[in-house]
Amino acid sequence: MNSADLGRRVGVPSTALFTDQYELTMVQAALKAGTADRRSVFEAFTRRLPEGRRYGVVAGTGRVLDAVENFHFDDEMLAFLRDQNVVDGPTLDYLADFRFSGDIWGYPEGEVYFPGSPILRAEGSFAECVLLETVILSILNHDSAIAAAASRMSSAAGGRGLIEMGARRTHELSAVASARAAYVGGFDTTSDLAAGFRYNIPTVGTSAHAFTLLHDSERDAFRAQVDSLGRDTTLLVDTYDVTAAVRTAVEVAGKELGAVRIDSGDLLLVAHRVRQQLDELGATGTKIVVTSDLDEYAIASLAAAPVDAYGVGTQLVTGSGQPTCSMVYKLVARAASADPADPLRPVAKKSLGAKTSIGGRKWAARRLDEDGVAEAEVIGTGPVPPELADRQLLVELVRGGEVVAREPLDAARERHIAARAGLPMSAMQLSRGEPVIPTEYL
Repeated sequence: MNSADLGRRVGVPSTALFTDQYELTMVQAALKAGTADRRSVFEAFTRRLPEGRRYGVVAGTGRVLDAVENFHFDDEMLAFLRDQNVVDGPTLDYLADFRFSGDIWGYPEGEVYFPGSPILRAEGSFAECVLLETVILSILNHDSAIAAAASRMSSAAGGRGLIEMGARRTHELSAVASARAAYVGGFDTTSDLAAGFRYNIPTVGTSAHAFTLLHDSERDAFRAQVDSLGRDTTLLVDTYDVTAAVRTAVEVAGKELGAVRIDSGDLLLVAHRVRQQLDELGATGTKIVVTSDLDEYAIASLAAAPVDAYGVGTQLVTGSGQPTCSMVYKLVARAASADPADPLRPVAKKSLGAKTSIGGRKWAARRLDEDGVAEAEVIGTGPVPPELADRQLLVELVRGGEVVAREPLDAARERHIAARAGLPMSAMQLSRGEPVIPTEYL
């Protein structure tokens, strides 16, 4: 977990105002009360998985590290807070010098999680930890939701290619984050150049229906594309008549045509017909790419179709019906002062209903059965049982305010593949169900 981040962290603005006002007003009140520097432990977790999901996917950790590193208040921000009377003078003085100086531990990116899993733990003064709450949750809730949807789609695809192409279906910054999370969850490429530039994700793209409509004939459009991009390009064949378009595509590009894309109609039926036609024309190596509002269920329904890759947009970048993971960030332990020798005391919300939480600084481990398959997520606050010592899940991310765990995005992607493979086979079922393994507390 110590390799350098291969992504481009360029032009990253301050993240300090990606927060809710009450984070700052709490700091103001705590400063006045003399409690702001009390040593504290906050944990991010979810009380339940989104309905029907059998496991969650940790994504956004690398973005969280960037956000923590860039969380500082510049003069313009401080002037805004002063002009809007958000906080008082002493609090502005505190914020002017703010840099997170605590420690952060968490599940490594790409790992799976379950209800109660302490996905991220921040330790430091109350003031510095509480200031990070909103930005941490906004990143983890969004990215983990997209990665979970991507993981389900990747499982349904059964090794066939997956293209993330949802940039036009969401906010422009969310599109970049979504492409990153989708890559962690198992997608292979993205159409979004900003994501490719920032995170080194492979990018793909050729043409839309507008390009065909621009030209006097479909043949002219195909010829222009092949002349520009080569015979290995992907030609869109459903602007007019698919059968005629496939024939023309092979006539123009030859048997070396890279792929054809189908974006409408009964994809199962059309894919079979196109595959037969391509083979009859001698283009046996030409691949078939399908798009058109796919989700994991549609992908699974095409398992028997001769499809080589799927392009997914809207359903992916909206979490396939589950756009958030409902993670929360709670104070679970605190000391009476800033003194490291002062013991931490467990604290927890005890409200009515399902919003209670468990106090104490937690560890987490995954217990395996005799075949090496996960059988329980074990969480505790006391000593770690010896048999679980080498199965602990939290890793050090930030030490004394310094990031210590940057890694290439491919490492998170590979970790997720391995973590998912270590779950019971029922985790891959798309039917609604309970978490695939239980959470046990010690």
